[in-house]
Amino acid sequence: MSHLDVVTKDNQGQWVNEVEGANELSRSFSSREEAVTAGRDFAEQHGSRHLVEDAVPRGVITDGGAPDDGVVVTGERSPRSDGLPETTDENGMPLDNPSG
Repeated sequence: MSHLDVVTKDNQGQWVNEVEGANELSRSFSSREEAVTAGRDFAEQHGSRHLVEDAVPRGVITDGGAPDDGVVVTGERSPRSDGLPETTDENGMPLDNPSG
């Protein structure tokens, strides 16, 4: 890898573009398609390489599954054990912010 090369990969169900040598330019995306498109565009703009690491869908709400899937892959969510309140409902939609 060289400076500003981009690697698109799965990070626990969320897709990320990691930029070599410039971590502040790295970004997260909710789908593989978004991340691949953004990674490719970034690499073209900066004259760098773009690599995509394949990953097995993990079944969480942020994982879009295979690139040609028309339906988002979802799965059961285990209850929180850290004492913090839930931030999304059973459909993955944000709850009202209790802190204002």
